[in-house]
Amino acid sequence: MKVTVVGAGAVGATCADNIARKQICDELVIVDIKEGFAEGKAMDLMQTAQIEGFDTTIIGSTNDYSKTANSDVAVITSGIPRKPGMTREELIGINAGIVKTVAENILKHSPNAIIIVISNPMDTMTYLALQSTGLPKNRIIGMGGMLDSARFRYFMSKALQCSMNDLQANVIGGHGDTTMIPLTRLATYMGLPVSYFADEATLQKVAADTMVGGATLTGLLGTSAWYAPGAAGAFLVESILRDEKRMIPCCVALDGEYGQKDICLGVPVIIGRNGWERIVDFKLNEAEQAAFNKSADAVRSMNEVLKTIQM
Repeated sequence: MKVTVVGAGAVGATCADNIARKQICDELVIVDIKEGFAEGKAMDLMQTAQIEGFDTTIIGSTNDYSKTANSDVAVITSGIPRKPGMTREELIGINAGIVKTVAENILKHSPNAIIIVISNPMDTMTYLALQSTGLPKNRIIGMGGMLDSARFRYFMSKALQCSMNDLQANVIGGHGDTTMIPLTRLATYMGLPVSYFADEATLQKVAADTMVGGATLTGLLGTSAWYAPGAAGAFLVESILRDEKRMIPCCVALDGEYGQKDICLGVPVIIGRNGWERIVDFKLNEAEQAAFNKSADAVRSMNEVLKTIQM
């Protein structure tokens, strides 16, 4: 098995590190536009192999996509990170051209690859990748819901004073501060509704903290987070290559599901060797569906910006 990670920055390198440590694939290629950067990251990671006990071969490449040939999965992390005060919408003009070019270069050498999009604004970049490549929709996956759900479980575990590993809590909708929907009604702690353990005010605060989780980290770090996004990307790669059939909230193309069409948005999907294999219907209540529709409207508005960009 072979995986390509495009972008050797903090998120890409962390994603690559997780993939290598777990020995998810035999060969891992890191690509970056900056001269020598990917090669340096690959060498540094390879020098941890004996220490960490993995045998994955890691190769770095400065914009030479021929080295990525025959990749089974490609993870796109490239693009500028969100800076403090910058909205995801403001990233569209810069990152759209990058993501489109990267996707085209990947498919030139790996026509059967499944593409995972991490670049922001993630919902719009996923939609762009789908529209520009013409790939079957199951082979384009946006990572955001996986990350947002991990953050939801973090804040929930703090409120309930329990292990995150004992929680099931999912976020759907857009990967944005105002568009994501933490599903507190469906969240459980060891199979029991979290409402058994926390009052409504507490659960609302957990949801609110989750929605600004990314912005909170950006404010603290001065740039986007990288450990959790990188780990989430690697988790998706593992779920695909090991055909694990995991249910993971991901940004995928909707064609009537959850009442939406012609959009890529976060919903629970089964992830396996073919990419995303089916969408799971959570049977939202009226308020949740209204929030989902509002999220779709906001993401669709961002997608409209793509029409004004020369690429």
